[in-house]
Amino acid sequence: MNQLNPDFRQFFIELAQNNNTTWFDENRKRYERAVKVPFQQFVAHMINRIRAYEPGLSIQPADAISRINRDIRFSKDKTPYNTHLSANISPYGKKNKAYPGFYFQLGTGDIEIYGGAYALEPAALEKLRQHIATDVKTFQAVCNNPAFRKQFGELQGDVQKRLTPPWSERVAEEPKLAMKQFYFSCTLPSALTDQPRLDDALMKAYTACFEMNAFLRGAFS
Repeated sequence: MNQLNPDFRQFFIELAQNNNTTWFDENRKRYERAVKVPFQQFVAHMINRIRAYEPGLSIQPADAISRINRDIRFSKDKTPYNTHLSANISPYGKKNKAYPGFYFQLGTGDIEIYGGAYALEPAALEKLRQHIATDVKTFQAVCNNPAFRKQFGELQGDVQKRLTPPWSERVAEEPKLAMKQFYFSCTLPSALTDQPRLDDALMKAYTACFEMNAFLRGAFS
């Protein structure tokens, strides 16, 4: 099931060439009709599908979807709009990037998918490292899950160069304990954006990372 039609991508292609408030205001009704409302409907559909795996998931599309307006306060790039829409489906939605969720982004380029724990504050990073260290074998098994590796490859994250005990000793057993983030990503062809099987393709990625997200979430339960 897919509520998106070809004008969804076309809108972003044109926006990338006319990224200014004048053009956007002239095309605002088109944005509402072809982009904003269909994407809300699609995210609602995805939340319902994911709820089959996470029965307690109670967020609404507005809780998951990021704004199209860019935050340009501290950016050299002053273009006012993102050339994509994105949603982060987790119990906390877009408000919490540290809690492992399922993020997807649709726009001008390839469909981007992310998951895992990204924006970790020191206390959260410590919890996650402790969680991994208490059950290294399970963590390694999840990392080596064939479906996960086929879809996403390796866990990603910046490595902390200087580690203090006990982590300076534990990295010999599991090198990923040196990472400061624990996330994963993949892309799908942009042509899927307006195809009927888009939700199935996203759910295939979701199920491939379900075990990993569930393990990482254990650090915060």
